[in-house]
Amino acid sequence: MLKYGQFSVAFESKIPPLVFQIKEPATVINPRLFKTRLQEQLKLLLPNLTSPAIVIGDKTRLCGYREYLPIVLETLLEAGAEKEHIKLFIAYGTHPQQSDEDCLRSYGSAYHEYSFIHHNCTDPDSFRNLGKTSRGTDVYLRRDIVEASFLLTFGAISHHYFAGYGGGRKLIFPGLGYKPAIYQNHGLFLDGAARKLAPGCQAGVLDGNPLAEDLFEVESFRQPDLAIHGILNSRGEVCDLLTGSGREVFRNACLFHGRNCEFKHSEQYDLVLASCGGYPKDINFIQAHKAVHNAAVFVRDGGHLILLAECRDGVGSQTFLPWLELESYEAAFQRLLEHYQGNGGTALAMMEKLKRIRISLVTEINDKESGIIGFNRISMDSARQLVGDSNRPVAIIPNASLLVKTNR
Repeated sequence: MLKYGQFSVAFESKIPPLVFQIKEPATVINPRLFKTRLQEQLKLLLPNLTSPAIVIGDKTRLCGYREYLPIVLETLLEAGAEKEHIKLFIAYGTHPQQSDEDCLRSYGSAYHEYSFIHHNCTDPDSFRNLGKTSRGTDVYLRRDIVEASFLLTFGAISHHYFAGYGGGRKLIFPGLGYKPAIYQNHGLFLDGAARKLAPGCQAGVLDGNPLAEDLFEVESFRQPDLAIHGILNSRGEVCDLLTGSGREVFRNACLFHGRNCEFKHSEQYDLVLASCGGYPKDINFIQAHKAVHNAAVFVRDGGHLILLAECRDGVGSQTFLPWLELESYEAAFQRLLEHYQGNGGTALAMMEKLKRIRISLVTEINDKESGIIGFNRISMDSARQLVGDSNRPVAIIPNASLLVKTNR
């Protein structure tokens, strides 16, 4: 059974398929243990709680907030914080602002009880310029984050196809970043000399990844005083919440996540059937592209990838399709090299994959947009027939947004 949006779909094949699954982490966390961990951290830190700031993910990067965010808030209040002085920042990055209904579903009743700040990456007056990284990224951080007496980040660890890992330091930047600075950092995805995407920018890679190393530099200008790193299973359920501060705590959380989701494998296949893992991993194409990227590595040159990606919110970005409408990969690459914008790196990554393999999607994205992106839009019945008619073993990836193939 594979997930498509909020539905499960069955497939049959002539030959027993090869199924590649992530390792589901054991659930060890519970509200009582989580509160104990927080209390122990606060005793060690002895924080100034006059103006606490909490940074959380948006609806595409949830981390058990309905259950565990009230515990964070309750523990801060018990430690001396005043309710009216606590501010929660939604780390949209360049994503669009959520509706109040989305926020209530994502964060529960706390959304109406506390002060939530919807980050706007285009408002220059919100930021303070703190300098530059060694790679030239201007470090603009929100004034209220820089001035917060206590800064806490709370988000799920995940693989990121060019930043190595998501969560952790990415909540502050690019999550609360200034759009021009975000694009400077994302531009490190491009290797201008080789005229291709930088080879070090890979999922699961932090060292030797210019973009990830740049993010570590940005973080050094204002590190969180306490970080909560969520470890999730394939259903998005919280299995553990690791607490601490500093780079090593983040690295250890990434290693923990990697042991569950990284798959050492060298073989490739003619036909791969994959699912993003259902909603919200396939909420739009920008999110679904993570699954396209991960699953494509399992496909041999000239092979075929079929992906189930509902994309109920469509493409998910107004800055993605224009790069694909340029006359060539080379034209898009050059323009991005001169001035990186929007989801240009994602567009280039998609074009690179389409040069090598055939990609078909079962999706709600319309025919026009599917044609611009370059994949074949097929029905669920067609996907079933292609899999059922195959005379060679089909590789199946039920959670392609999570499973990362590695040769390390």
